[in-house]
Amino acid sequence: MSGNVRGALLALAAFGVFATHDVIVKYLGSLYSPVQIVFFSVLLGFPIVTLMLMRDRTDGNLRPRHPWWIALRTVSAVLTGLSAFYAFSTLPLAQTYAILFASPLLITLLAIPILGEKVRLRRGLAVLVGLAGVMIVLRPGEADLELGHIAAMTAAVCSALSSIIVRKIGPEERSVVLLLYPMMANFVVMACLLPLVYVPMPMLDLAALAVIAVFAFVATLLLIMAYRAGEAVIIAPMQYSQIIWATVFGYVFFSEALDLATMLGAGVIIASGIYILMREGRTDASQNRPVLETRSRPETGTVPRVSLSEEVLPDRPR
Repeated sequence: MSGNVRGALLALAAFGVFATHDVIVKYLGSLYSPVQIVFFSVLLGFPIVTLMLMRDRTDGNLRPRHPWWIALRTVSAVLTGLSAFYAFSTLPLAQTYAILFASPLLITLLAIPILGEKVRLRRGLAVLVGLAGVMIVLRPGEADLELGHIAAMTAAVCSALSSIIVRKIGPEERSVVLLLYPMMANFVVMACLLPLVYVPMPMLDLAALAVIAVFAFVATLLLIMAYRAGEAVIIAPMQYSQIIWATVFGYVFFSEALDLATMLGAGVIIASGIYILMREGRTDASQNRPVLETRSRPETGTVPRVSLSEEVLPDRPR
């Protein structure tokens, strides 16, 4: 089996686990505030992340070299987590994914002012087509724009901003700094808000929260293995397989039907996203490759980013 095939299969498995993770988030979201879910997700994820960080052999301290960029990224990650968890709780799974899939388009746009990226005509048109796909999903004028739609769009925008900041300062900042600041901010902010929304949880739901942390960790490891095995241009498009899982899980667990507008809009968004990935895969098309280098789902500040995790795990290829 070739490296690309093995990598693609590992990525498909990773995103299948991520989709299962999101099903549990949606189930818990019908019972508890996203503030409570994010808080316990971070709390239960700390032991796993700590084990990963203990393997970091890089000398240094936890003071950021770019404090203002770190602050902006931290705020973006916290908003992404809260917004994404709320969107999964209130919107159909497939619709949430369709909107979140706009992140690569937004990363391409943000790369222009932040990274100095030059987006030529073809990638620019792909972004416009993808954003048109988002409008198809939202159906302005035909369907009511709910708070869940706004939350999903907020998550897509803030996630794109977090990713592009990592692309800008990542080579100069320690992975531990990039990872811990969003997690600590999530923990502190959600802890302050928790007394306002807290609902006692039975052991079964606490166990579900633990499963969320474990699934996120397992999926992240699978994705790391995928990127080590295959080329990024092959692995990255596998994220769109989540729409298939969302359709199946939404129908089986929540009686959600995939409507025509969501299906059509998701198809347009995915097609434009894949085109952008293919264009970045060409060395003469993009110097920064911001979308290909993102390597993970929208960053919620509750689990490690794949591009960061690779640096704190042993035996990373150099």
